[in-house]
Amino acid sequence: MTEHFDHIIVGAGLSGIGAAVHLGKGFPERSYVVLEARHTLGGTWDLFRYPGVRSDSDMYTLGYRFKPWTGRKAIADGADIRAYIEEAATENGVLDHIRYNSKVVRAEWSSADERWTVSIEHTDTGETSQLTCDFLMSTTGYYRYDEGFTPNFAGLSDFKGQIVHPQHWPQDLDFAGKRVVVIGSGATAVTLIPNLAKVAAHVTMLQRSPTYIISQPTTDPIAEQLIKRLPSRYASKAVRGRYLAISIGFYEFCRRRPNEARLLLRKLLERQLPDDVDFDTHFKPKYDPWDQRLCLVPSGDLFKALRKHTVDIVTDHIDTFTETGIRLQSGKEIAADIVVTATGLNLHVFGGVQLAVDGEDVDLPSTMAYKGMMLSGIPNFVFVIGYTNASWTLKADLVCEYTVRLLKHMKKSGKTVMVPRRNPDVGEEPFLDFAANYVLRTVDKFPKQGSEAPWKLKMNFFVDRVNLRSGSIHDDVLEFSGPVS
Repeated sequence: MTEHFDHIIVGAGLSGIGAAVHLGKGFPERSYVVLEARHTLGGTWDLFRYPGVRSDSDMYTLGYRFKPWTGRKAIADGADIRAYIEEAATENGVLDHIRYNSKVVRAEWSSADERWTVSIEHTDTGETSQLTCDFLMSTTGYYRYDEGFTPNFAGLSDFKGQIVHPQHWPQDLDFAGKRVVVIGSGATAVTLIPNLAKVAAHVTMLQRSPTYIISQPTTDPIAEQLIKRLPSRYASKAVRGRYLAISIGFYEFCRRRPNEARLLLRKLLERQLPDDVDFDTHFKPKYDPWDQRLCLVPSGDLFKALRKHTVDIVTDHIDTFTETGIRLQSGKEIAADIVVTATGLNLHVFGGVQLAVDGEDVDLPSTMAYKGMMLSGIPNFVFVIGYTNASWTLKADLVCEYTVRLLKHMKKSGKTVMVPRRNPDVGEEPFLDFAANYVLRTVDKFPKQGSEAPWKLKMNFFVDRVNLRSGSIHDDVLEFSGPVS
């Protein structure tokens, strides 16, 4: 007989462990299992092992609401984040519910049985199996774990040195005393470069165009004093609230007053640059602040490396790789022993799981996201995709809290199935309204969002907090039904 669970959670990363804790606390009497394709938990924070890997937002909001971050660093190392996730799983009894090497490839809903059948490939043995559940939750995020994105550079095979993508960093890579070129200007590049520069002979940051970069202290004396002096319950709320107000307030300022935001970011940056680094060439993007995510550097480490001249920045386009480096369209050639292609990630909707309803495969671009967490026409299914303008976990926690509220409502009212029904009069918009290249390459494979609530995807924690934490479950979209007779 096929093993059955009340809830199945797909993914044992930051979101998946959080979901397991919320469901476990909300329904201690119900059964659940967490299916993880890899051999361990942690998701992104276990996969990425490149030098200096760290959070790209503060830990006071990236941490779970149910487990306030108490570490000293506001910007934490990847290993510390992974340990924090494991600690949360251990403290809440989640570890015994995780099944590793279990890659979900298909999930099919049966209206007759009111349950999901989940098909699994076991990555360690190659075998397959199935489980069933009443409620399915996808917490896989949207990054593809088995491959990163590398453009088709001309002459790539001619290069005699080593080429590395940060997503699959060789732990034995020796870059001490080497000439390293890092292609890219995003969060991964600005994290890697100052860390490589500590031992490399020289590091060149090669970018096609600039990115907005802002510095933030690694530690926060104000947060430390609040944690030290206030009872833990009040301290965590005060620190978290402070960071929420600052980060979301700054985002709104950037979106509403982009010209003033440009000037402010320029002033903050110019005083950290050496005189021989031209701001307009290397640090003046063509787009407005927060059209793409701002890059965060802890304690200005990138700028310190520039001032030491262990790092330089080149803004140009690649013509071709050569045997000894990279030739640019300007004619300049950069010599390299190692080239790191920090050129982005590939997106994968729901980890590549094929959803089906009553024997018909779901075409995701034909669906519309309800409250940024469910899909039109897909029963008893919730997904977690975090904010692009704030910490991922802020949205993840809200989605999980709403899911518990929803399930409790269904239990109290005797309902067993819920499904959002799409309104054909609501206009379609891209699910991720974000100008980053990794989004633009794949956004057509995602569900749509709508032009109005509750189909409109909010990127504002304070608005979502009201709607998801305390807003009414009932509307004219979410349809409930009782057990099949």
